[in-house]
Amino acid sequence: QTGMPQTVCSGTMFTTPSGFSPHLACAEPGEEEEEAPQEGPGPGACLADGPPITSASLDTLIQNLVPTADYYPEKAYVFAFLLSARLFIPPSELLARVCELCIKQQQLDQSPLDMTKVRKFGPKILQLLKEWTETFPSDFRDEKMVGHLEDIIHRIAACDEAYWKTLNQVLQKLNQRLVLMSQGEESSLKVSVNASSISDKLVAFKTKPPPIQKDILSICNDPYTLAQQLTHVELEHLSHIGPEEFVQAFVQKDPLDGTQPCFSDQKKKSSNLEAYVRWFNRLCYLVATEICMPAKKKQRAQVIEFFIDVARECFNIGNFNSLMAIISGMNMSPVSRLKKTWGKAKTAKFFILEHQMDPTGNFYNYRTALRGAAHRSRTANSNREKIVIPFFSLLIKDIYFLNEGCANRLPNGHVNFEKFVELARQVGEFMTWKQVECPFEEDRAILHYLHTAPVFSEDGLYLASYESESPENQVEKDRWKALRSNVLGKT
Repeated sequence: QTGMPQTVCSGTMFTTPSGFSPHLACAEPGEEEEEAPQEGPGPGACLADGPPITSASLDTLIQNLVPTADYYPEKAYVFAFLLSARLFIPPSELLARVCELCIKQQQLDQSPLDMTKVRKFGPKILQLLKEWTETFPSDFRDEKMVGHLEDIIHRIAACDEAYWKTLNQVLQKLNQRLVLMSQGEESSLKVSVNASSISDKLVAFKTKPPPIQKDILSICNDPYTLAQQLTHVELEHLSHIGPEEFVQAFVQKDPLDGTQPCFSDQKKKSSNLEAYVRWFNRLCYLVATEICMPAKKKQRAQVIEFFIDVARECFNIGNFNSLMAIISGMNMSPVSRLKKTWGKAKTAKFFILEHQMDPTGNFYNYRTALRGAAHRSRTANSNREKIVIPFFSLLIKDIYFLNEGCANRLPNGHVNFEKFVELARQVGEFMTWKQVECPFEEDRAILHYLHTAPVFSEDGLYLASYESESPENQVEKDRWKALRSNVLGKT
C-alpha cells in the first residue's frame, strides 16, 4: 500500500530524485521537470551590478553581505546567504565578523567619526540588522547576537541619536516574535502530548452501543467546515517553522563537507518542523481510526464518503498537506482491506483525488496542481485565494535531495553558492505561503477534537479492522488472534 504516514528524514521517505533546478543535478532521462514558477527570493542572488555568484570563498561571501556608505546587498543575496551561512559559521560568529568589517571599513573605532560617511552608512547597517531579525529571529535567542547589535549602534549613535530609537523598535519587534515563537512551541508540545493518547482498548466497545467515544460526524458533519478547520491547524503549524529549520534538519547529512556543523549549542534545531510531521501522521491515523471504529458497515461507508468530500474541499482550498494525510489514512492496510465497506461507499471522487496525488513521475500531477495554486496565490485579491499548503513531506524530500545531490563546498574550498541560491528559492517560496492569514473562522470544538481525539495505533487499527470484517486468510487469522490476546487480553 502506498501513502503510509511518514516521519521526517526516514530512509523510506526519500525514494525518488526530486525536480530541482537542472543545472544543479542531472535528472534521469525523461524525468526532467518543467521548472516551477519562481517566488520569494529569486535565483539572481548577485552583487549590485555583477552576474549571479555561483561560488566564492566564505570570506568573500561575508564581505558581500556587509553594507557600506554606497553599497547594499540585494535582498535575495541577504536571504540566501543568511540561510546557508549557518552550515559554515554560527550566526553569532557571522554577525561578529560583519560588525568587525563595518568598524574597519567605516573607521568606527577612530575619533572623530567621518559624520557624512557614517550618516550614509547608518541606515544601511540598520536595514541589514532589521532584515536579519525579521527573517531569522531564532538566531537572536543567543544573547551574544543582541550584544553585537547594540555595540555597532553604540559606535554610530554619535552621528544620529535616532539610530537608538530605530534599534529599540527592531528589538521590541524581535522580542514579540520570540515570545510568540516560544508560545507556539509550547502549544505544539502540549498538543503532541495530548494527541499521543492511543486507546486500542476502545476496540472492545465496538459492539456495545452506545459508542463510548464521540466520532467526527457528531462533532462536524459538513465537509467544507472540517476542511477549513484543518487549514487552520496547517497554517498554525506553518507559522512557527523558521527558514533555518530546513537547513538544520539536514546538517549532519553532508559527508562531502569537512567543516563541522555549527549547531551543537542550538537545542531547538528543527522542533517545529518535526511537530508538523507529527501532525501529518496524527491526521492519517485519525482518519483511519474514524473509518475503522463504527460497528456497522453502513456507518463506516458513510465516514469514508465524508472524508472523500473533506479531501476534495482541501484540494479546492489549496490545502495539499491535509489532502495527502486523508488519502494516506484511507490507503492504510487496515482501511483498504475493508472490501465490503468500500463496496458500499461511492468512491469515484476518491480515485480522482488519488490520481491527483499519484507519486508517478515524481508526483507530476500534484506538482502541476501546486503550480496552479501558487499562480492563483500570486494574483489573488483575497486571503482565501492566497492559500497554498504544500504536501510537506515532499517539500522536505526535495530539499533533502538538493542537499544530498550537491556538495556544500567545491574542490577548491569555495562555497557552492549556486546550490544555496536554489535552496533559498525553494525555502523562500514556502516562506511566502506560510505568511498567509487563515481567512476562516475558528471552531474551537472541532479544533479541540482534531488535536485530542484518541487514535488507534497500527495494532489497534488492524484489530478494529478484523472485528469489522473477519480475516480472509490464515495469516490474518493468526494476526487477529495475537492482537486479541495482546490488546484486549482475550484468547
